Amino acid sequence: MTTSGGQIPGQEAVQKLPLILGIAGVSRQELEDEIAQGGRLVSFEYCISFLIFTLRHSSPIFFIRPGQWAWARGLPFSLVSLVLGWWGVPWGVVYTPLTILANSLGGRDITAEIRSQFLGSGNEAS
Repeated sequence: MTTSGGQIPGQEAVQKLPLILGIAGVSRQELEDEIAQGGRLVSFEYCISFLIFTLRHSSPIFFIRPGQWAWARGLPFSLVSLVLGWWGVPWGVVYTPLTILANSLGGRDITAEIRSQFLGSGNEAS
């Protein structure tokens, strides 16, 4: 017998991690350990324009290990924006440099959000 939410009574719901590129074969504990050593969960931005409208989106989440350069992972998204982002007026001209700048600075660090939602660690001090 299940509850209305599809959960079996007496069992805790297990939240699955969202798609994170670069953590294949890594357990949650190993991921936490890597984050404690300086690893980060990052998303990048890209924009694509079609003359009268511009789409600005986030990439999948990437795991950046300690010592890795995040901007290198964001380079393909910056290149897409550089080639396809400028063509929309007025937002393509505004969003393209913003996405390239954000990616070159290492993307958007969403480690704290993912930890609090899925890993249960929140913003605890290491």
